[in-house]
Amino acid sequence: MTVKNQTFRMTMLYDFYGEILTERQREFYDLYYNEDLSLAEIAENYGISRQGVRDVIVRAEAVMTEIEDKTGIVKRFMGLRGKIDAIEAAAAELKEINYRRYENPDLDRLADTIATNAAALKE
Repeated sequence: MTVKNQTFRMTMLYDFYGEILTERQREFYDLYYNEDLSLAEIAENYGISRQGVRDVIVRAEAVMTEIEDKTGIVKRFMGLRGKIDAIEAAAAELKEINYRRYENPDLDRLADTIATNAAALKE
């Protein structure tokens, strides 16, 4: 896994499971992954060692990874996202075909309903 993919995965885990972390774990995790601070910068700001910061972040990663391994929520979410994108694309294609060939308001309304509901599922 590349660094970019690892960072994305850690960000997704945080989005889903961040609330289960301790306040300190959340702070350090956010500073490291979201604010892009180095371990040394975080350590300096909090008056602890770089290794201490790393330990907190590694523990947070382990907790969230363990929960994901048991539940698979992020994995399922990512799989659903691809399917929702396909539904949105099909609705857009349906609207385009309707516009070019049929001009049926019922088809247009149904395509809009599909697209609206697919977008709501992404939220």
